[in-house]
Amino acid sequence: MQADNADLDPQLAELLQTLKDSDAPALQALSPEQARINYREGAQLFSRAAPKIGRSFTTAIQTPVGNLASRLYYPECEQQEPLPLVVYFHGGGWSFGDLDTHDNVCRTLCAGAGCVVASVDYRLAPEHKFPAAVDDAITAGLWALKNAESLGADPLKIVLAGDSAGANLATVAAKTLSEGGRSDILCQLLIYPATDQSMAMSSHTDYGDGYRLTRPLMVWSSLNYLRDGRDVMDPRASPLLADDLSSSPPALVVTAGFDPLKDEGAAYAAKLQGDGVAVEYRCFDHLIHGFINLTGAVEAAARALDEIVSLLRKRL
Repeated sequence: MQADNADLDPQLAELLQTLKDSDAPALQALSPEQARINYREGAQLFSRAAPKIGRSFTTAIQTPVGNLASRLYYPECEQQEPLPLVVYFHGGGWSFGDLDTHDNVCRTLCAGAGCVVASVDYRLAPEHKFPAAVDDAITAGLWALKNAESLGADPLKIVLAGDSAGANLATVAAKTLSEGGRSDILCQLLIYPATDQSMAMSSHTDYGDGYRLTRPLMVWSSLNYLRDGRDVMDPRASPLLADDLSSSPPALVVTAGFDPLKDEGAAYAAKLQGDGVAVEYRCFDHLIHGFINLTGAVEAAARALDEIVSLLRKRL
């Protein structure tokens, strides 16, 4: 079945046509270094003006293999009591994205949900293959649990969040940290999560061309990230394949209607729910993968991000 573009947001359809007419090189045709530059420029170009927050600064998360940079955001408010803490993992196919590409998103979460946000600059592929990014995400989660009070945050109100590849890392870290009752992660926020490396679901065919996230780009990203074909079946790479998700914290799962990852995101939400995890699911039918970085160019994307923030704020 092919996608019916009549359901695509008109403003978004116009933007996609403009990008197609520009003949800009596909990210997978570039070196990883140049792809990162182009992705960063696009994220900054299409994001709306960032909301005002109280303060932001960069700190270091110590890991066994070196330090990870983390950018902390604090809302503009009189802090009478510890605030919730959202640990955020950016998208970018495990190969690109950084603290700057999702700075606007993190500021929006901080200001709108009234929380501290810690954005994590995890290691990228192909320089660092799976499971390096997973290890970094788990370490960042442990760091948040251990240091919440010193960060002015409530250790009982920690959220692991991310989009796309970052949502993949967030959910794997949340499950790992919550197994056996080892932690009290309040919830996980998963925005169009990557949950199945096989890329076999129908939405991959329906929306794998023409909607920014293409099948060639997904294959390129997977080849960058995974060591070999066996990693496809590892639940740390494909969390949808986990035998049991019942130890996972409650989840907010968001998908987009014209997204190759739509079906695996919906399937993951259903599996969580089937394993007894409380899930709130929302699909933005008229949008595409990556819409949280299009808020300055597409009004519906801005409204969708604001709705996600509102859902998170209610949970906090």
